Amino acid sequence: MFNFFCFCDSADAWQFGIQDPATPIAVGILKFHNDLIFIFIFIVAFVTWLIFRILVLFNQSKIVKAVPIVHGTSIEIIWTLIPIVILLFIAIPSFSLLYAVDESVNPAITLKVIGNQWFWSYEYSDYFATNDDSLSFDSYLLSDEDLEIGFLRILEVDNRIILPESTHVRLIVTSSDVLHCWTVPSFGVKIDACPGRLNEVSVFVERVGVFYGQCSELCGVNHGIMPIVVEVLPVEDYLLWISESLSE
Repeated sequence: MFNFFCFCDSADAWQFGIQDPATPIAVGILKFHNDLIFIFIFIVAFVTWLIFRILVLFNQSKIVKAVPIVHGTSIEIIWTLIPIVILLFIAIPSFSLLYAVDESVNPAITLKVIGNQWFWSYEYSDYFATNDDSLSFDSYLLSDEDLEIGFLRILEVDNRIILPESTHVRLIVTSSDVLHCWTVPSFGVKIDACPGRLNEVSVFVERVGVFYGQCSELCGVNHGIMPIVVEVLPVEDYLLWISESLSE
């Protein structure tokens, strides 16, 4: 395994922001999030100003006698059309992003992911060794005694997923027992692992690095010890790893 460290792709202590994106989908999610925050700030500021104006100008000391206004057609049209326009500005990029997430691309590699209580199993179904067995392995949480300098406690595993850079990868996710959820924030991927069902998602990682994730579905008492570590290599190093793994 080609060990190197990239801490920008793991969660920091008390982190509230989004991790650095590594796929086009994650970049789209980050940009959409930033646009939404801008719109929310504008709405909150406007509503706060409106409430303040109402409290200052329309109180008992200013207006003693109530004005019998039943309705105002113009203002009702305005406060109906403005939210519609805002929702359209939100919906159009949202639908575009949802379509991109579900888009199926002809993959170069297929990786099968199986959730278990409480570890992950992986199978590279495109490669076969001389004994006709596919390349597969289990991935368990690395104990504190086995941690090396630079490894992240409770996030490191004994067998990392190895993927090539700038390559379309298809993930087929399922479970052998209960509901799990395979999640890597830097990829913008959060897909359920359901027993008896195959879920599919495409991943295209644009840069080399080590990316961390965890099971995001409460799956039992040891739910917290199901980390995910994906090591993305240049294509040449990935092919070397495949060759060495198949020859073992």
